[in-house]
Amino acid sequence: MLLGDGSPTRHLRLLTGQEVEIKLIGMEPESPESSGAPIETKELSPPLLRRQVWLTCGRQTLAWAESWWNQIEVQKSLKNKHQPIWRSLTEGRSELFREVDGLALVSAKWLESEFQREGPFWSRHYRFFRNAKELTVIREVFSPNLETWLGQAQYKYPLK
Repeated sequence: MLLGDGSPTRHLRLLTGQEVEIKLIGMEPESPESSGAPIETKELSPPLLRRQVWLTCGRQTLAWAESWWNQIEVQKSLKNKHQPIWRSLTEGRSELFREVDGLALVSAKWLESEFQREGPFWSRHYRFFRNAKELTVIREVFSPNLETWLGQAQYKYPLK
């Protein structure tokens, strides 16, 4: 899930046997210099828009994701903002390239509240490229509840 270049929403659907639902948190203009954004967002042409969603299967929230887009490009690429990004980007059989840029363990009370588990949580961020140009930067945080399907992790939190 962390290092693969496949679609996390497709993986979640295959693991759980349920469709992935998107709960849109927000889509708002954002500065490329915003605090906490991956440095790769500076490669996107401003003005930028930031989209945040919860990914759910059935009653379980299995991931949180945010993505940064050029405001014009997002209108072309995400015609249905309540649909997973991968589904939107591949509807026309577009050629895409994904590059994982970083992994992290993150802690936040709001994630613990939604995942109903204590952190820290595994996270990754990556870029999609189309025609050798950066299309979007995406960050995902995964719920430890994925261990239901993937098996229990071999470590204990907190990592030292």
